[in-house]
Amino acid sequence: MKKTVLITGATSGFGEAIARLFSKNGCNVIITGRRLDRLQSLKNEINSQQSGKAHILCFDVRSNQDVLDAIESLDASWRKIDVLVNNAGLASGLDLVQNGNTEDWDKMIDTNVKGLLYVSKAVIPMMIEQGKGHIVNIGSTAGKEVYEKGNVYCASKHAVDAISKAMRIDLLQHGIKVTQIAPGAAETEFSIVRFHGDVERAKQAYSGYRPMDATDIAELVYYSTTLPAHLCINDLVVTSLGQANSFYINRSQE
Repeated sequence: MKKTVLITGATSGFGEAIARLFSKNGCNVIITGRRLDRLQSLKNEINSQQSGKAHILCFDVRSNQDVLDAIESLDASWRKIDVLVNNAGLASGLDLVQNGNTEDWDKMIDTNVKGLLYVSKAVIPMMIEQGKGHIVNIGSTAGKEVYEKGNVYCASKHAVDAISKAMRIDLLQHGIKVTQIAPGAAETEFSIVRFHGDVERAKQAYSGYRPMDATDIAELVYYSTTLPAHLCINDLVVTSLGQANSFYINRSQE
């Protein structure tokens, strides 16, 4: 039987690559996000080229009611969700805390923390009913250490780290796996979003070394969900060879 995988934030970056890889390997994917045009394009690509099929749920994870309405709209053929990938997340701004923009703070906390919780709470009862399931939370090395001007983004990813640990305890009795994957720098739209559309500044974040890309993270998500049933990767921290942690990057590789 084909697995069904729900992926949040599938309109770009990690989420898009994760959807492609799972569908390529025969899984059916529920792709979610706010940009319907991108979701439709990805669905058309998957349904025409891959062995798995795609279904769209267009909503903003920041709205609990929108999340509930979207999940409730799934018909029986899509409700047996085997894997939930909580990928939707972002950084917005890079400022000292005393200079921070509270709109940026709200956006990060509402997406990275509350959005993850809203989607998880909507999906977990289905997994409990099935007696199995796997939740993959996309964290960050920013959830393991704090760096200058990272304040609220780091706090939100520290919350993902704590929530992942708590989920693992709470869901242990139900046989549901919980994995956190915490990437370092990966070249996607992440820095463009962080710097509010400043493409040149975003490019500088990845200059002088080879960062990871979205397909690297997709491979790790897929691997972690295809292990034998009695194994679970609890926490996986990954960076490119050029990055030791959030502070140390060897930019002399080019």
